[in-house]
Amino acid sequence: MPHVLDNLRVVLVATRNPLNLGAAARAMSNFGFAHLRVVNPYALAFREARSAVGASAVLANAEEYTSVADAVADCALVVGTTAVRHRELQHPVRQLSTGARLIRKQLASGRVAILFGSEKVGLSNQDLSHCHWLMRIPTCERNISMNLGQAVAVCLYELVRAADKAVKAERVARAKAGELERITALLLDALQLSGYVNPIATAPTEEKVRRMVRRLNLQPADAEVLLGMLRQIVWKLRVDDAGE
Repeated sequence: MPHVLDNLRVVLVATRNPLNLGAAARAMSNFGFAHLRVVNPYALAFREARSAVGASAVLANAEEYTSVADAVADCALVVGTTAVRHRELQHPVRQLSTGARLIRKQLASGRVAILFGSEKVGLSNQDLSHCHWLMRIPTCERNISMNLGQAVAVCLYELVRAADKAVKAERVARAKAGELERITALLLDALQLSGYVNPIATAPTEEKVRRMVRRLNLQPADAEVLLGMLRQIVWKLRVDDAGE
């Protein structure tokens, strides 16, 4: 398998139907992708899905996670998929053709995760807060929602098709999602200790902070420096709080 394809992680979040999971695995096998990650799948027997024709190895090697944060921790770019509908999104939304080119550039230098939500509700706002930006398939307005397996197939086809275009590799390294999540957690600690965060609105604030940190597009060295700064700030706030 070409190295560039080996860097992609397809992440299925709270998938309800094992047949859809199997169809997604089959699409991955069709286009040369091997790394499937599942977050809290609804059915425990998904590895036996009959729809995964020719893709038994993809299902057998699928990694299971209990949170999106853990599933994308080692990825430098996290892209969510959405049908948009009437949701008020807080991320840039790119058309599939544009998104595929950007993903292809990043795959040349690091891991990328593409998130697909459950068949019923898609990705939650909490799930989306882990994404750098979103991507949508240009479906007809009368019926914008696609079957999960079909959506995975269309996205991966476009990604493979992008290889035929002149795509310049991304040369600037990005901090991994796990580092960004540590920055998010420390920043939230500082905000809570300083009294900035209203305890009643903790969840929305967490999502806002997480999105803001990802918009910074930090390089690994900058992320390390920022982590050190925040650790010192949190430590000082705790010391002052204990001394009162």
